[in-house]
Amino acid sequence: MRKPLLAAGAVAILSLGLAGCAADDGGSADGEWPDEITLSLVPSVEGEDLAEALDPLTAYLSDGLGIDVNGVVANNYAATVEALGSDQSQVIISDAGSLYNAIQQYDAQLVLRDVRFGATAYSAVAYTNDPDKYCDDEPVMATYDAGPAELSYCNGLEEAGASALGEGGPIGIEHLADAKGAKVALQSATSPAGYQYPVVAMREQGLDTDKDIEQIPVEGNNNAIIAVANGDAEIGFAYWDARVTVTEEFPDIADKAVAFAYTEMIPNGGVAVSNTLPDDLTAELTTLLDDYADSSDEAADVMFNLVGLSDWTSETAEDEITRYGEILEEFAG
Repeated sequence: MRKPLLAAGAVAILSLGLAGCAADDGGSADGEWPDEITLSLVPSVEGEDLAEALDPLTAYLSDGLGIDVNGVVANNYAATVEALGSDQSQVIISDAGSLYNAIQQYDAQLVLRDVRFGATAYSAVAYTNDPDKYCDDEPVMATYDAGPAELSYCNGLEEAGASALGEGGPIGIEHLADAKGAKVALQSATSPAGYQYPVVAMREQGLDTDKDIEQIPVEGNNNAIIAVANGDAEIGFAYWDARVTVTEEFPDIADKAVAFAYTEMIPNGGVAVSNTLPDDLTAELTTLLDDYADSSDEAADVMFNLVGLSDWTSETAEDEITRYGEILEEFAG
């Protein structure tokens, strides 16, 4: 019989107490299957409904594998890595940086990548209120389907009248060289789209980001856009396409903040498993998770509401995760 999920107040990885949920029988790449495994994740939902939200996924996996699959909630992404490293979890659903750390530190196996609105990666976007300075051509309007909204792009980022994809970066990045002396809205140094990838991109264009620009600190992607829209910064960086977060406040945001450059792509997170699991168990688990979103309407809803995803894919593109890790290490400490 499948063990009950831990109550929401008792499932924080950092508080431990999970030894009873770990696969006590161990296992190896070519050994017998354990009686149970534990999956750790950081959910999108909050509050007392965590266990209820997680139960359909663990029930699906338990039924498909024929062993108990327990679900636990981590306080943060780093905790999922430590849980895997201590064998308190054998499967983690985590962000790209944590996947990189799990691979590097514990030889975890990356088996799936997150899919959001058809994409496994996204760009950090440079927005400006001065397209005459940063655009080679007249901005065009394209549809951001996830918004939905009609938004402005230049330098060939998107085609006029098309559905914007936010892919293919780096594009237009050479125009960041024109930012010398400009006010640039940047988010926390831990933000991939709001700081890390933009700073790397500006440095690659020859800018000293400590001396050549005036950094305008902001908190959150919406405030990076607002800084540009209000004229507090000439350029702002945020994820693609954060302009939809301020359309109520700025109905004319397409005029006030034009996207003119995409950085190299930032990978979504995914699923990694412990190298202690038997290979055939890992293969069956991967297939089940890969098929989960399409298994029922309820599963699709659970996946979106639980972890904000539309699907998983076995096309892991581990090189993107590796590059992400390299950028993280550049900003470590």
